Formats: sequence, structure tokens, C-alpha cells
Amino acid sequence: MKLVRYGNPGKEKPGLIDAAGKLRDLSGLLPDLGPAQLSDAVLGKLLKLKTDKLPLVRGKPRLGCPVAGIGKFIAIGLNYKDHADEAGMPIPKEPIVFTKAISCIQGPDDDVMLPRGSVKGDWEVELGVVIGRKARYVTQKAALEHVAGYCLSNDVSERAFQLERGGQWDKGKGCDTFGPLGPWLVTKDEIPHPQKLALWLDVNGQRMQTGNTRTMIFSVARIVSHLSEYMTLMPGDVIITGTPPGVGLGMKPQRFLKAGDVMTLGIEGLGTQTQRVVPFKR
Repeated sequence: MKLVRYGNPGKEKPGLIDAAGKLRDLSGLLPDLGPAQLSDAVLGKLLKLKTDKLPLVRGKPRLGCPVAGIGKFIAIGLNYKDHADEAGMPIPKEPIVFTKAISCIQGPDDDVMLPRGSVKGDWEVELGVVIGRKARYVTQKAALEHVAGYCLSNDVSERAFQLERGGQWDKGKGCDTFGPLGPWLVTKDEIPHPQKLALWLDVNGQRMQTGNTRTMIFSVARIVSHLSEYMTLMPGDVIITGTPPGVGLGMKPQRFLKAGDVMTLGIEGLGTQTQRVVPFKR
């Protein structure tokens, strides 16, 4: 099941994509798609719906972030060996954890704005994991039972802020517009094997990243279990799980984003995103 939120920013309505690829409205059944709607019980009821009976949404409305009310936006760094190699960093022995600001979250096709003073904007296609059930000290074996579904993410980064300004990586990861999520939240019944997903990213039509989640150092199950040792994961929390090689930082010579660039990215079964890069504006 592919769940969406559509409409203008701040006024999104819940919906789903039917088997024919058409957008159907869920606002008569649900107030939104947030933490309270991500339980197995609610998702189970939605799975039983006769989608052809739901109101059809005409036209092509904007798609927003597919999850409302996200409490934590957690990221895993250097989770593909070849990406760690290109970044010149050691292979981690445990997942590298950082956070992205909730305020950076946006729709999948909204513009990405370079922050004031940006000189090293970069791209990172990543698998996103949406928590559906409270997870605290869960085993790796049971970890995926706490997942509601998966989504596509672009972990947009400003490398100078991230690596050259001291402190933690967060400064280069949480700038406004740096967290596109969607287009869909795909429920876990459609993605039984999250470690077998192809992913890719283009800039201006040129392929930059090609990878597969099977080469992740730490699996989704390992990540969820690991994080649950240090923090309670709650319904609606989002975890992005690292990127394959091909980022601008690792190129020789390095290549970074500029206004007018267009990023297009996708993950098998999770849809695509397209973002135009725009300059800073208040």
C-alpha cells in the first residue's frame, strides 16, 4: 500500500495510490497520516479497503512528506563501505548516528534551497524507515515488526558546514529544505526484503549514484535494534540509512550543487523525487 499526503504545504490531506496509479482521497476516513495512523491495526484496516470506491483526486496536486508529526529524524552515516572509502573515512564498527532537524523536512519534489554561505551542497539518495510501533531495547530479530513502512529520502548536505565548522555533522544536515521525503510511505507488506532494493540519483540527467541496499554495512534490522538501545523509537519517527558512493564530495575533482541544478532520484518500489536547486532567500 502506497500512502501519501497531498496539497499545499501545511494543508496536506491523506491519500493513497491505487493499483492503477491513481490518487485516492482518505480524508473522509483519517484526519491525517501521522503517528496515530501508523499502527498495525489502522494500516490493516486500510489494506482491506476497496480502493476503487474511494474519492478520486483530479489533476496532479503537490505531494508533501508522506508522514505528519514526525518526532525524530535520525540518520546513519557511512553505511556503505564504498561510500566510506570515497569519503576517506574508516569503516564504522557501529552505526554512526546523527540527526537532521525536523524543520528541514519537505515534500519529495519541492525546491531545495542552498543556505546562506553554502559552497559545498551535496546529494545522498537513501532508504527511509518509518517506525510504526514503539521500540525500546528490541532485538534485531524482532526489529522489523516495529516498522510501518519505507520511503525514499534525499539526505541533502552542506559539506563545509558538516565537516569544516567543528562540532557535529548536524550543522550541515539540517538546513531548511534538506530533508525531502516521499513521494509515498510504502507499507512493509510491499517491501518484505528491504536489503534488496536498487537505488540511484542523477544530477542534471547525469547518473551520479547507483547502489543496492544489500551492500549496506548495517541492515535496517540492525539499525532499528541498535538505535532502540539508546533512545525509544516512537511511531512516526523516521530513520534514513546511509548512501551508496557517487556523492559530490567523493569526486575528483569534487562537484557540488549550484542554483539551477536538478536532482532526480529513486529507489526500487518506493518511487522517485525531483528537486530543483534554488539560491538562498529569506
